[in-house]
Amino acid sequence: MAALFGKRLRRSAMTTAVAAAAVAALSASQAPGLTDTQNGRQSTADATPSPGDSATGNSPYYTDLPPLNSPTAPPSTGPGSPGGTGTGAHEAGIPATVLDAYKKAEAELAATKPGCNLPWQLLAAIGKVESGQARGGNVDANGTTLKPILGPVLNGNGFARITDTDNGAYDGDTTHDRAVGPMQFIPSTWEWSGRDGNGDGKKDPNNIYDAALAAGHYLCRGDRDLSQSGGLNAAILSYNHSQEYLNTVLTWLEYYRKGTHEVPDGTGVQPGGRSDGGASPSPSPSPSSPGTTSPSPSTSKPPKPTKPGGSPGTDPSKPGGGGSTSPTPPTPAETVAHIEDAGTGTLNATAGDAFAEQVAVRTENAAGKGVGTVKVKLTVVGDTDLAFSGGFKSVTVVTDSTGKATAPPLRAGEDTGEFTVRATVVDRKLPGLDYTATVSARQADALTRTGDTELTCEAGGQFADPVQVRATYKGDAADGVATTATLIKSKDDATENDKGPYFKDEDGKAIRTLKGLKTDGDGRLQLPRIYADDATGTFLLRVNPTGGATLTIELKVTAAGATATPSASPSAT
Repeated sequence: MAALFGKRLRRSAMTTAVAAAAVAALSASQAPGLTDTQNGRQSTADATPSPGDSATGNSPYYTDLPPLNSPTAPPSTGPGSPGGTGTGAHEAGIPATVLDAYKKAEAELAATKPGCNLPWQLLAAIGKVESGQARGGNVDANGTTLKPILGPVLNGNGFARITDTDNGAYDGDTTHDRAVGPMQFIPSTWEWSGRDGNGDGKKDPNNIYDAALAAGHYLCRGDRDLSQSGGLNAAILSYNHSQEYLNTVLTWLEYYRKGTHEVPDGTGVQPGGRSDGGASPSPSPSPSSPGTTSPSPSTSKPPKPTKPGGSPGTDPSKPGGGGSTSPTPPTPAETVAHIEDAGTGTLNATAGDAFAEQVAVRTENAAGKGVGTVKVKLTVVGDTDLAFSGGFKSVTVVTDSTGKATAPPLRAGEDTGEFTVRATVVDRKLPGLDYTATVSARQADALTRTGDTELTCEAGGQFADPVQVRATYKGDAADGVATTATLIKSKDDATENDKGPYFKDEDGKAIRTLKGLKTDGDGRLQLPRIYADDATGTFLLRVNPTGGATLTIELKVTAAGATATPSASPSAT
């Protein structure tokens, strides 16, 4: 198909293999209540499709993540029963009609494309990320959304620019296209990929049965086998070309595979975080797509006539007029007065390591009492490779009954310095809480030469044996440690020598200091070949890794044709 879609205005960064590993890491390390993520790294997987190959036009999507505890259904999970309060029960609940549509699509694909191995949980994961399961299951008995679900206008302002392809028939916009329905197909893609999933003779992107079946066929294109990680990742990336989208969908897929249960239509959990940073959009009042069911006119009874001294429907003989309408109670987030630290320790780590301390916050009301079930978003601020476990730059955690929320562990990248982690209350305009996370360079507290052969050569020649050292930190191999090697004047004068042995730069010129060296995964470092000028005698090479360890090695240069005498062993200081 034509390249219709622009690239997302965000960074992404993991290879497909790392994305799968991120899900496993997330499952092992995430704190209870985790519901949101944003990752900022780039994919280089061979299975990655071109940016133009997308069902959604790379529209924004929901970034909420599930709690990482395995879902536990409540005791009663049939229609009419509540979502439950067990571990993960609310998020694990899928509205009845929506769940039925996913399972019917899986059954049809199993019959028509058995080699694809499409699991309905993948459709559920995509449906969660695209529309929050049709906005919590707000569909009629036939599976059509009660109001059309439309993505933002794809006018190039922060999104791809897709001019109108359907004359507004599906999305009500005759200038630009918008993603449509619970599975968020753009009109041009729906035109060829749409399916009739409920047998009513129509192909309606606002119908969950039609949309789920269409999504299944879309994912199964090209003889993909979704039981293989390569095929699975390629299919998800073809739906929305974003590595963070892949990570989010994979996380929901693993969550739903652990167990789900049915909840009544209209009672599903609706997500809040959006990949474009905007608020959750409201159902659109735009015209219905072909074949959709428009919202029915109100069937409520007209208000009662106004009685003397009262408003419509009130009884002035009762205190306060006796009206039956009660004020809507505030949401938990609306009762939060401030956000406080909840015992977070000092956030220090060495490059490449996990932080020992985790960010913990507490939401409190005006009386200082903790407020539970409040979403708190934690974000790594700025352009840095510091991230939460799994590579996520932003997560949302839900406070427990005491008002406390604990973020997943932070992991340091290679960037060193001080970085900010900011905690804010979702759906509440309150001052955020900033934490400083310090990442120190990798260090070595000991350095040894790996060989004991004397390092000698004749003037004007070159040393036959390479110099190799090994760095350790607290007894373990110190990998990735920045190291400097300098040919110095003496043990007491560490300035660069102006004669004697030397290295060569890339132009073949003599240099006597090498910077930017790094130890390998085993803490080893082999220096480039060393040459000798016409000066003879014993010279010193000093190797300094970050962290304080120092190693001084003797190099002996003899006159041409002379016999070398044994030199002293390398000395470490």
